[in-house]
Amino acid sequence: MTDTSGITHSRRRFAVALGTGVAGAVAGCLGTDPSGTASIDDGDDAASDAGDEGPAVSADASATIGMVYALGGLDDRSFNDAANRGIQRARLDHDVAFTNQEPSSMADFETTQAALSASERPDYDLICCIGFLQADALSTVAGEHPDQQYAIVDSVVDRDNVANYVFREHEGSFQAGHLAGLVTGRDIAVGAGGTVAEERTVGFVGGVESPLISKFEAGYLAGVAHADGDASVLRTYVGAFDDPEAGYDAAAEMYDQGADVVYHAAGGSGLGVFQAAQEYGRYAIGVDSDQSRSNPRYADVILGSMVKRVGTAVYDAAERTIEDSLRTGSTTALGLAEDGVALVYGTTLGPVIPEDVRAAIADSGERIVAGELSVPTDPEAVGR
Repeated sequence: MTDTSGITHSRRRFAVALGTGVAGAVAGCLGTDPSGTASIDDGDDAASDAGDEGPAVSADASATIGMVYALGGLDDRSFNDAANRGIQRARLDHDVAFTNQEPSSMADFETTQAALSASERPDYDLICCIGFLQADALSTVAGEHPDQQYAIVDSVVDRDNVANYVFREHEGSFQAGHLAGLVTGRDIAVGAGGTVAEERTVGFVGGVESPLISKFEAGYLAGVAHADGDASVLRTYVGAFDDPEAGYDAAAEMYDQGADVVYHAAGGSGLGVFQAAQEYGRYAIGVDSDQSRSNPRYADVILGSMVKRVGTAVYDAAERTIEDSLRTGSTTALGLAEDGVALVYGTTLGPVIPEDVRAAIADSGERIVAGELSVPTDPEAVGR
């Protein structure tokens, strides 16, 4: 293992424009068909109308849902916006009414969840909590409101009135690593980037160290090894999901050391990875949403994104609430087979990715779905 976390680097001041500003996001993964074959996205991961809070009260609504987003809020072009797309689709398809709540601190999670749970106008049919950082608060609040139904995305809360949705991020991240491992070592110069073929080095930038983000790291490491057992992987955590400057510094150090591709699972911090890729003339892989669409200014260096269908989980929870079939007290896991995670090729660079690379990634996806290829969830199990 090569670790850059202890390296000091003079921090550069820079601005990353994101509409109303930079927002942090909890990292979530890629876009495929159920076979695991990576594809050009169909636009499902385009930026949402994040500012639309939805109707708070509607006599004709099929269900009323309270959305509690991860830290950083809406307009993050990633995790939260993907969840918002799910509830927006439920409104269009099923006349769901919803309100958006955007806590600004860990302490706000419990306060917000409790306020929605006690509300009578509206009386929420479902309270949907986005992100693993909400789990502890929800365990407390759900215990205090046993008649209220909840859903949590990206974690498991052991309560009979909570439906849990998790993802097999390691499967999608394997394909991201497979792509990076196939690219490094080749002489490629397309878009605004290029490789240093003799280096055979790639990188991983994580947000906050946690069991969840470790799954991204583990899958990525395994995918790189599957493609090229001799490739080196630089990896570090920046300690935040909303610090693009730290993301820039981490990626810049990796590019300085010869990395051809850096994959991030760092939410808003990953925007700095994209900027570093452009400035150093290398490549990056995004996460959660198709970031070549949500951040088109970086599309010329984004090879692909490991998208996580957070919106699919939200939509399923809303639909099941309407049907009175919400799976409370149980956990639904979404991986490649369920189209819960997938590798989506970038809008600009996707069309020029060599066909043999596409075929190899399609094959590894099919083998994962068939159970022929096991993907680890612990980075230490990869042995790099």
